[in-house]
Amino acid sequence: MSKVQAPELKKYMDKLLFVNLQGNRKISGYLRGFDIFLNLVLDEAREEGSADKVECGTVVVRGNSISSMELMASRA
Repeated sequence: MSKVQAPELKKYMDKLLFVNLQGNRKISGYLRGFDIFLNLVLDEAREEGSADKVECGTVVVRGNSISSMELMASRA
């Protein structure tokens, strides 16, 4: 039986991430925590819509709903 390893996300802690989710949803925020299942805790999160950016505060994103992640330089 193989041992589950934590994802290599320590270098992204306290950095701004842009996360694509299933269902064509997008969210950005500062990475504050994660676990072995790729569940993420994002602070100062914003849901990025086609025209609107909805402030969400602190959110937990389930790892199985993440399609991709991208490190952002700064928030516009």
